[in-house]
Amino acid sequence: MESLHANDTNTTLRSTSSLARRIARARRRARQGMTLVEIMIVVIIMAMIAAAVGVAVLPRLNEARVQQARTDSQSIRSAVEMYLAQNPSADCPTVQELVSERVLSAQTRSTDPWDNDFSVECEGEDITVISAGPDGQMGTEDDVE
Repeated sequence: MESLHANDTNTTLRSTSSLARRIARARRRARQGMTLVEIMIVVIIMAMIAAAVGVAVLPRLNEARVQQARTDSQSIRSAVEMYLAQNPSADCPTVQELVSERVLSAQTRSTDPWDNDFSVECEGEDITVISAGPDGQMGTEDDVE
C-alpha cells in the first residue's frame, strides 16, 4: 500500500512540476510581446529625436546653400574675367553665353542653390555676380554676392 501511495505522490509531483513549467512558459511568452503603450512610447521618443535633429540640421542646410552660392558665383566671376580677357571689346556676358562659348563648363552649375539664375554685372574692371538668395528676389537683403 505504501508503494501505491508513493506512486501517487510521484505522479502528483510530476504533474505539479509539469503545470509549473507550462505556467512559466506562458509567462515568458506573455513577456515577449509588447503592449500598445510600449510601442507608443518608442514612437514618441523617435519623433522627439527626429525633431531635435531637424532643428539642428535645417539652419546648417541654409548656411551650406549660401556658401555654395558664394562658391558658384566666384567660379562664374573667374569665367567672366577670362571671357573679357579673351574678348576685350565684348559686353558683359551672361552665364548662358559663358556656357555656349565654353568658357564655363556645361557641368558647372549655372543656377544658384535655389535654382535661380545668377546675375552678372560689369562696371569697368569691377565684375559682380549676384544670386537672388533664398527668397528668389533680386535687390533684397538676402542676396548673395
